[in-house]
Amino acid sequence: MVVKEKKPRTKKVKAMFSREKIIAEDTSEARSLYDQSRFGELQEGKFYYSLVEGLYLIEKKKIEVEDGKKKKLKIDDFIKKARKIEPNFWIRYVVFRDMIDRCYIIKTALKFGADFRVYDRGVKPGQDHAKWILYPIHEATTLTWYEFSAKNRVAHSTRKNLLIGIVDDENDVTYYSVSWTRP
Repeated sequence: MVVKEKKPRTKKVKAMFSREKIIAEDTSEARSLYDQSRFGELQEGKFYYSLVEGLYLIEKKKIEVEDGKKKKLKIDDFIKKARKIEPNFWIRYVVFRDMIDRCYIIKTALKFGADFRVYDRGVKPGQDHAKWILYPIHEATTLTWYEFSAKNRVAHSTRKNLLIGIVDDENDVTYYSVSWTRP
C-alpha cells in the first residue's frame, strides 16, 4: 500500500474590496505573498493590493475577497466591480497576468503617469529600479504620434525603456520595446 503525502494547505489571505484597492491585514499569509513575489504594499499594518493583483491572486487561489457586506466575491463579480472602476481593467489584467506568468515583478506606475513598472527577472523593488514602463493597449486601439511620444517621454524621463503590451481578441499579448537612440 502506497501512502500519499498530503501537501499542507496554505491558508488564503482574507481581504476586503474597498473602492480602488483590495485591503488585507498583515498576516503571515499576506507577508509570504509579499516576500515571494512582492504582491501588495504594506502600509500602516495592512497590505494594499491593486485590482489586477487581486484578480490574479483570486485566480491562483491565494486570496479570498469580500465585498462591503462580507460576501465572498466570485471571479465574475470581482471583474464587474473592477471594470466599473477601471474601464480598461481587462486589458490591463491580461498584460499583468502575462508578465507575472513570465516571472517578472510588475507594480503600478501611477506616480510615473503609466500603468505599470516592470522589474527585470530576479530583481525585486527596492533592490534596483524598474527596467520598463509598461502600457497595455488593445490591438484595435489607435494612438496618435502625440500620445506615443508622450508615453516615450515618460519612460525616458524616468530612465526606463518603454514597453507596450498589445492585447489581441484571443487575449494573447505581443510586446514592443521602445528606447531612445543617438545617431
